Amino acid sequence: MNRSTETSGGIGDPARPHVLLPRLAGDEEVVAFFAWAADLDATSPADHELEDRVRLASGARLEQFARAGTGDAFCFVGEGGEERPVVYVSLDGEAGPIAVGLPELVRLCLVAPWWRDAPGRTAEQLRTLADEYREDLPDLDDRRDRAARALGLDPAALPSEAEVLARLAELSRGPVAAACLVVGFEDEPLDPLFGADRT
Repeated sequence: MNRSTETSGGIGDPARPHVLLPRLAGDEEVVAFFAWAADLDATSPADHELEDRVRLASGARLEQFARAGTGDAFCFVGEGGEERPVVYVSLDGEAGPIAVGLPELVRLCLVAPWWRDAPGRTAEQLRTLADEYREDLPDLDDRRDRAARALGLDPAALPSEAEVLARLAELSRGPVAAACLVVGFEDEPLDPLFGADRT
């Protein structure tokens, strides 16, 4: 990787609007962390295709750019670059916004790669969940730090788990959620990704 891309511009720099996604697909340390720990694979975007009739209720563009091992989809909303909102579409019939811009998604995945299991849990349960995740992946923090540095991020400057999870909750309601409403096969809205009744 050309080291100059880590320091000039940097993650989320509006002067470099399309620099992050290629790194998620092309940098060995980054691919290793995101595909292995965060279950986000952006290495073959041409292979990522939403099921027929899964679309935004607004009629705006829904562009899949990565997928999870289960086949769930990470999608950009609307037109533009990496600053667009990101929606997660589950094959279980759930969908919702998880970030506004790819840089925010990257930080979420670096800090709390287990974010899908967070909704409905208490603070104590979240600590237990994070501890169990680290037990299963003992070198998680080392891999995260290497991936962050490869993306030009200082691991010490990443937000806390509490901050990124609070942001997920914030995005699950209000104007962002309304703009990112996904409908399915019968033109019915998919269930909220972080619905109040989810545990």
